[in-house]
Amino acid sequence: MRMWQVARRQRTRQLIELGGLVVKAGIVELTNDDRAIIYGALLWIAAKLQGDEGEQAQRLWTAKGRQAFDAERHGEPKAR
Repeated sequence: MRMWQVARRQRTRQLIELGGLVVKAGIVELTNDDRAIIYGALLWIAAKLQGDEGEQAQRLWTAKGRQAFDAERHGEPKAR
C-alpha cells in the first residue's frame, strides 16, 4: 500500500473517531444536528484554550473526559 493511502486511511479513521465523540457526548441530539451550533461551540472551545484560562480549561476538560471514559468502561451511565 502506498504511503499516501496509509496516511489517508489514518486521517479518515481520526475524523470518524472525532465525529463519534461528538455523538457520544450527546451534542448531535442536544443541538438537533445543527452544524452551525456545533461548529460555533467548537470555535468557542478553541478560543478558550488559546486564552488566559486555557491551561485550566484543558485540565478540567481532560479530567471530565477521563472520568466519563472510565465510567463507560465500568458500565456506569454517563453524566453530562
